[in-house]
Amino acid sequence: MTMPAHAFFRGRVVPYDEARVGVLTHALNYGTACFAGIRAYWNARESELFVFRPAEHFERFLESARLLDMTLPHTPETLTDALLELLRAELYREDCYARPLAFYADESIGVRLHNLTPEVSIVAMPYGRYIENDESLHATVSSWRRVDDTMIPPRGKIAGAYVNSAFAKTDAQRAGFDEAIVLNQDGHVSEASAANFFLVRRGMAITPPVSDNVLEGITRRSVIELLSKELGVPVLERSIDRTEITLADEVFLCGTGVQIAAVTRVDHRPIGSGRMGPVVSALRPLFFEVVRGTRADYRRWCHPVYGNATPREDRARAARAASKP
Repeated sequence: MTMPAHAFFRGRVVPYDEARVGVLTHALNYGTACFAGIRAYWNARESELFVFRPAEHFERFLESARLLDMTLPHTPETLTDALLELLRAELYREDCYARPLAFYADESIGVRLHNLTPEVSIVAMPYGRYIENDESLHATVSSWRRVDDTMIPPRGKIAGAYVNSAFAKTDAQRAGFDEAIVLNQDGHVSEASAANFFLVRRGMAITPPVSDNVLEGITRRSVIELLSKELGVPVLERSIDRTEITLADEVFLCGTGVQIAAVTRVDHRPIGSGRMGPVVSALRPLFFEVVRGTRADYRRWCHPVYGNATPREDRARAARAASKP
């Protein structure tokens, strides 16, 4: 993985090596942090980098912080500006991934959420596929259950909760699978290890409701709209029994990291024909057209990085580019 050259840290863009915390940092010891994952896509024809739905991502990021009793001096707009400044500093001309993080920065011992000081950081790096085999995933239903809303809020991206995902993903991959499908405490399908779940059956796309302990995914929300408005596939949000996976015509995952990934086998049983089906085959190219800003109806979801630069930023960017070998 290519490491970033810069980070947004303590209110400004600094060299990445200056963005450091101590080993006693509360968030490191107790998981008292939340994060976001945001992708930016390079459009070569326009020589522009487009950030996908940053305002919505940062709105959820701030909601996750509220779940941790954090009060942050930011809005979705100020955080978007910080991300744009960071990406301009990095001069990326390729697809990349940004990781905002809000964390309790106090170097102290003691489990709590109160009387602590939150900080915000953002880093960005070039990033391609999260899963290489994203056209034909082989998944397993995990023995680990999804964290419940009465345990750790699953609708927020709480850092400590992702240990749950790590247990499921590691066990799945060590057993030879690409991904894990996790059930909730009621035995209904919740998510993959770090992606929302959809199945297609009898011409309808079905996805678990947010009340079944799923992350309120931005990509999930986008996919629901694209399926119904662009592909004419009705979408139903309801609980999904485990056995419905076996009977599905198609299964796919979606999320900022995984993007759109077809699942063609689950626990050694083929899904439908055992190959990527027609709905996912149509959805994937549509999604990538949308995120690169080439679909006029969805241009509102794509925030340009370089097109909104001020003249001073343009001059600074040109100087940095000229200084590179």
